[in-house]
Amino acid sequence: MAAIIDVRDLGKTYEVGSEKIRALKNINFTVERGEFIAIMGQSGSGKSTLMNLLGCLDTPTEGNYFVNGKEVSSLSEDELAYIRNREIGFIFQVFHLLPRSTALHNVELPLIYSGVKKAARLDIARKALQSVELADRMSHRPNELSGGQRQRVAIARALVNNPSLILADEPTGNLDSRTGEEIVAIFQRLHRQGHTIIMVTHNQELADLSQRIVYLKDGEVIKEEKSGRAK
Repeated sequence: MAAIIDVRDLGKTYEVGSEKIRALKNINFTVERGEFIAIMGQSGSGKSTLMNLLGCLDTPTEGNYFVNGKEVSSLSEDELAYIRNREIGFIFQVFHLLPRSTALHNVELPLIYSGVKKAARLDIARKALQSVELADRMSHRPNELSGGQRQRVAIARALVNNPSLILADEPTGNLDSRTGEEIVAIFQRLHRQGHTIIMVTHNQELADLSQRIVYLKDGEVIKEEKSGRAK
């Protein structure tokens, strides 16, 4: 089976005034279906830029990026929007929940955009919240939830369209260590269920819970290795 992610000589250059800043250069790696990998690097290493490219939130200036065999640069805006909504589940450090909406409504939003009828999407959203152990918090708004519970809502939202790929950008960055461990345990469970996960982190202990680690420095991949768990 073809890799779900195939990155070939990927690069990204930003123009700031008259200056050109090369944020990424010559990035090459693949992600197989069902794999759990971590992308590591210090601030400024290019992690966020790479995540934006992998999530089709930005476009590369060099190289090729394939998702499920489709080259991203050849896709229309509508096709890119479809991939972002249906193929990729996003989980961010800052949750990005609607403050005045309940957990249930936050989770059902991607299904609304996908055109799923109300009864079906409510059922799917409830099951997603149950899967992250928030069955008793469905009617709560974000300010009535702890940081860990808000991140669980975000995870449930990322799962509702049954995406091919889950992208997690520093998913424990705003959480204390114990709550962070609980969130990573959810990722491990999702991986055992067959989900493909790419997690960006600067935390070596978290990265070691994945199968494989890709290390970035100054916009380049400097090495890849099996994680501590996989060795």
